[in-house]
Amino acid sequence: MTLHREARLRPEHASEYPGVPSGVWMPAADIGAALLFNHLHSALPPQLGSRLLDEAHFEFRGGAPRDRTEVRTRREDA
Repeated sequence: MTLHREARLRPEHASEYPGVPSGVWMPAADIGAALLFNHLHSALPPQLGSRLLDEAHFEFRGGAPRDRTEVRTRREDA
């Protein structure tokens, strides 16, 4: 398992993400940064959901388990 989260664009959504190769594992942070840059410089930015990389459009692997983060919560302070 890699320490950094990776994402791969599903081929059926390739036309929605120009500049992002489909079927290639890349650092999710790099893809996210590129998408955010494109959104910010677009004349008509798309609606963003709760996540920048839509799970229906991307596959993910690696990184920390989803239910565990490095950020401490107040519940853990007690």
